[in-house]
Amino acid sequence: MTVMEFFGCTFLAFGPPFTLFCLTIAKDPIKIIILIASAFFWLISLLLSSLIWKLLKFGLGDTLLILSVTISVILQELLRYVVYILLRKAEAGLEKVTENGSKLIDNKYILAYVAGLGFGIMSGAFALINVLADSVGPGTLGLRGGNQDFLQFQRRIFCLIAVNLCHSCCSSLDCFPCGRRKIS
Repeated sequence: MTVMEFFGCTFLAFGPPFTLFCLTIAKDPIKIIILIASAFFWLISLLLSSLIWKLLKFGLGDTLLILSVTISVILQELLRYVVYILLRKAEAGLEKVTENGSKLIDNKYILAYVAGLGFGIMSGAFALINVLADSVGPGTLGLRGGNQDFLQFQRRIFCLIAVNLCHSCCSSLDCFPCGRRKIS
């Protein structure tokens, strides 16, 4: 039963992002590269956040969590902006490697959406890995008379889906003011 719950939780959590990937990204290899690169930049923000947390851990007490979360969010948004700048600068090179040599994409918001989906997928993978490890552990969840852990998994999964979609929307919304300015 626990293996079925593991796969059920995984498919529930990553079903909507996988569907978005298949419908909007999978046909274009350049978008796949952008998705993987943005996921890598999310990992960089996680690495920088953990290094800063490690440095701050020695001097702070209770305010460490609040400060760590604030720094983590600022680093994620800073690296989201860096991904956008790199996309704008690499656009000419990416157009050269496209098969038909045409314009890479007319709508810049689609590239921001792809980058946001990469951020969301990697964020979801890290947020869900402990939940999935708990679902494979000993015991049977979700049966009558059992504990309420299965509802806990479902709540976490739906929150993860919301965070994933928020990353995509936030990236598209952040692209709007940056798209009005000329970044060279």
